[in-house]
Amino acid sequence: MTANGESNGGADRGSGSGGGQGPSRGPGSGRSGGQGGGNRRRNDQGRERNRGGERQFSQAAPSQRTRRADPARLVAFEVLRAVAAEDAYANLVLPASIRKHRLDRRDAGFATELTYGALRGQGTYDAVLARCVDRPLGQLDPAVLDALRIGVHQLLAMRVPAHAALDQTVGLVRAVIGAGPSSLVNAVLRKVSARDLEAWIGELVDGLTDATAIAALTHSHPEWIVRALRQALVAHGRDAAEIDALLAADNAAPVVHLVALPGLATLDDALGEGAEPGLLAPGSAYYSGGDVSRLPGVSTGTIRVQDSGSQLVARALAAVPVDRRTDDAERWLDLCAGPGGKTALLAALGQDTGVHLTANEPVPHRAQLVRQALRPLPEDSWTVRVGDGRDIGRDQPAHYDRVLVDAPCTGLGALRRRPESRWRRKPADLVSLAPLQRELLASALDAVAPGGVVAYVTCSPHHAETDAVVDDCLRRRTGFERVDAGAALDAVSIAGGLDAGHGASAQLWPHVHGTDAMYLALIRKTP
Repeated sequence: MTANGESNGGADRGSGSGGGQGPSRGPGSGRSGGQGGGNRRRNDQGRERNRGGERQFSQAAPSQRTRRADPARLVAFEVLRAVAAEDAYANLVLPASIRKHRLDRRDAGFATELTYGALRGQGTYDAVLARCVDRPLGQLDPAVLDALRIGVHQLLAMRVPAHAALDQTVGLVRAVIGAGPSSLVNAVLRKVSARDLEAWIGELVDGLTDATAIAALTHSHPEWIVRALRQALVAHGRDAAEIDALLAADNAAPVVHLVALPGLATLDDALGEGAEPGLLAPGSAYYSGGDVSRLPGVSTGTIRVQDSGSQLVARALAAVPVDRRTDDAERWLDLCAGPGGKTALLAALGQDTGVHLTANEPVPHRAQLVRQALRPLPEDSWTVRVGDGRDIGRDQPAHYDRVLVDAPCTGLGALRRRPESRWRRKPADLVSLAPLQRELLASALDAVAPGGVVAYVTCSPHHAETDAVVDDCLRRRTGFERVDAGAALDAVSIAGGLDAGHGASAQLWPHVHGTDAMYLALIRKTP
């Protein structure tokens, strides 16, 4: 599977494909299901049995109950465990787990939908589970809680028969956690299966009057993000009533977006493999046919997986007019280059006119990713610099004709591709990132030559990370002017009027444009 897209293949799986016997102990093993409360009893042999309330079993006879982990569900479980226990990113862990368990295309699609769906729905699912578990969720073993989330997603949001969702989830728990917790999981999931998702949401929001709390439970987002995104809509000139559509778009499985690096590849082979032409960016396509790494050109890096919003902001910077006093080839700078997607597209866009691109990345292993991304381009057309981007404006003042500042941000505009981020990010992150964003933009403004242009870009629509940063930096300086970013996007889009501009800046939206919520400001240094 891909780093930023999901397949719906296999979503109607029933009991699964079987698979090998999992280990009797695994992540979070131990007496996880019975810790923290409930009635404890010992059988005639003196063995403790942990349970709370009336004991419930699967309808199957003991000899018929699944005692092994279905590989596709095991993959989803492993990814959720890595996300929770190691702060891993699902889009990086999932492909490796799929390969490790040698899932075919159908099972890989099922595992992908189950993984991302359980992560996206975590807020709503935890609220449902809180109604069905006889103790605070924080007292459950984290591995058991992840298994329950996997079971709930199958029951409430996938085309999996309830008996199969129950049997296979309980089997997963028995195989990788233990027999004791499996009884708890069986009992809880039976309670969950008594209602469908719509009925559960109705129960959760019954009696609530706060629109933010209702939207958070309905669309599985933290309340602070719901509030922030509603404010962002208004700040960028849209109707606050669009919030439900925006949150729903965050929860829709994104299609893989492809780009062929100009002058190095075409999408003809990808289109022959089922990809569809992109609707926004030139040289782009949408692909939902499975493992994108198998497409010609992807392994060599001449065809890349890249959101159309990222493609458009890179193209806008490359195309906006600059006012130069020399005929020498232009010098471009990507100030925050890692992992290199926009860098490679910029370098390809500039190669016909002899542009030399400097890609700066402070983290060495990410700098190596940038080198890999640039490998299809002639080596004399680019340089990778490993260093702090805040130093470039001082070390190379007025040196570059075009500068991209793809600033580190909260990523609130890319929650559909990184669903775990919504549960990790905190309002305090906005405060901690603000100084870095301003310092990077200030460095870029120092580094750009007279007549040149700086593009300030974030994958967040939050006002504190977008216009507030640009306005604050420009208030401290003279000799700069804003360029109409909405018009610049329209000029490079094959769709024409994107309705993305507000004032001088531009903001793309998942529910309007089908892209990540990319923000773009263009700033020209007066000659």
